[in-house]
Amino acid sequence: MSKISAAITAVGAYVPEYVLTNQILETMVDTNDEWITSRTGIKERRILKDDGKGTSYLAIKAAQDLINKKGIDPKTIEVVIVATATPDMKAASTAAYTASEIGATNAFTFDMDAACSSFLFGMSVAASYIESGRYKSILLIGADKMSSIINYKDRATCIIFGDGAGAVLFEPNTDGLGLQDEYLKSDGTGREFLQATYGGSSYPISVEAIEKNGQYAFQEGKTVFKNAVFNMADATVKIMEKNGLTKSDVSWLVAHQANKRIVDATAQRIELEDEKVMSNIEKYGNTTSATLPLLLNDYESKLKKGDNLIFAAFGGGFNWGSIYLKWAYNSVN
Repeated sequence: MSKISAAITAVGAYVPEYVLTNQILETMVDTNDEWITSRTGIKERRILKDDGKGTSYLAIKAAQDLINKKGIDPKTIEVVIVATATPDMKAASTAAYTASEIGATNAFTFDMDAACSSFLFGMSVAASYIESGRYKSILLIGADKMSSIINYKDRATCIIFGDGAGAVLFEPNTDGLGLQDEYLKSDGTGREFLQATYGGSSYPISVEAIEKNGQYAFQEGKTVFKNAVFNMADATVKIMEKNGLTKSDVSWLVAHQANKRIVDATAQRIELEDEKVMSNIEKYGNTTSATLPLLLNDYESKLKKGDNLIFAAFGGGFNWGSIYLKWAYNSVN
């Protein structure tokens, strides 16, 4: 019997209609387009404005896009994982609601949170389920409504983040395609530098916390940047060394879109040409769990069966790592 690997066989995505440009941000905080662009590479980001709509709305839209493009019956999906740092609510699973709304009524579901590494870690989990032979159809969605935890008076964070969602379908493959290897790491001593404190069990929401804007995300930029640059690049090198890959073997770098300078540093570490580096940060900003699947969706038409993709991410926790995956299909678009 041929070895089973977990291949991505379909992608989908959704971003909200409202575009928050650098020019609009200039009217909200003390910043300007040149400053934002030169330091982050971001020109605009999408924001979900509709009242009462949360991360599940984004996840549902991305999942429906995939289902329609692939032409599958949602009842054949066996597992739905929503990778997110901004679930709809505490306790009640965003994934469970998402699955019900898309008609995946035969699936078991759960949320997964590793901040900006959520989707990367979710790929590992989904692939393990497929490789076990127990499941044949897993929907992994990366979705975040970051605008729900951003203070738009804080220029350190409001210029960076946007809302969006992307989805991929994992299915078994016996031709050697799909996820090949992974290098995943965590270091909990870094959590003070990147987090949204209040609302968690150690820091319940209170009137005093809200008066101090404690419910919003906080980032100590210099420390996070330094760790992200080193660890994303280091993980990328390690996954390539483990698998005997050179830069000529790599078809695409699929790196978390936190900051263009971080992505560039990762690419430079492995001496990869710019044309092999996926990038859409200028359009969406940092959509946290959604960045990797949004990249796949944007570049799907350029991907070819057998392409070697190197994924890399870094996020709060700290959590980071890299995954080596062989693309499994040629786009019909």
